Amino acid sequence: MDSFERSARSRGYRVIAGVDEAGRGPLAGPVVAAAVVLHEEFRLDGVRDSKQLSGKKRQRFYDIILNGALSWGLGVVEPSVIDRINVLQATRLAMKEAVLQLSPAADYLLIDGTRAQRLQLPVTQETIVRGDALSISVACASIVAKVSRDRIMEIYHHQFPQYNFIANKGYGTRDHLEAIRCHGSCKIHRRSFKGVKGTLDQGEKE
Repeated sequence: MDSFERSARSRGYRVIAGVDEAGRGPLAGPVVAAAVVLHEEFRLDGVRDSKQLSGKKRQRFYDIILNGALSWGLGVVEPSVIDRINVLQATRLAMKEAVLQLSPAADYLLIDGTRAQRLQLPVTQETIVRGDALSISVACASIVAKVSRDRIMEIYHHQFPQYNFIANKGYGTRDHLEAIRCHGSCKIHRRSFKGVKGTLDQGEKE
């Protein structure tokens, strides 16, 4: 899991950050990205793509990662911005914000993605397909992003309990779509997304 990190170090890079996001697909809530720089000797048995871990294990790993990381950063882009610039650009913006929070600053980025996720930063970058399963830094960033976003959606659940965000985290489940049909959309719905587009705000609906 550390072959990409070792390769970067062999070429002289010293502050290597894994970067990943959570929340590109949901109908509601922000896109959240994390950047994580690990100590060279950091190890965490069983770490991999956050989506493949149980919620309980993600929470445990989250604490271990933040306590053991050399540095980490978080970027959050809200639904109104997603609607304005599209979710791909919002993801890149969240990743950029996360990277800019790192101290010391990263000199090499390992970014999860199926295509080049070039960030507008003067830092050497490498995109890794399924990076969260191949790079320990990216896997850790995946966990930090996922847990952070889940916690945000749990807060929103208490503001908008009718959508059951604590269970669906904003994804387009059958019950979530039915709640939108019944109550309309709310301020954290992505109005450019299918399933939300064209719906009335809940205040107008009620």
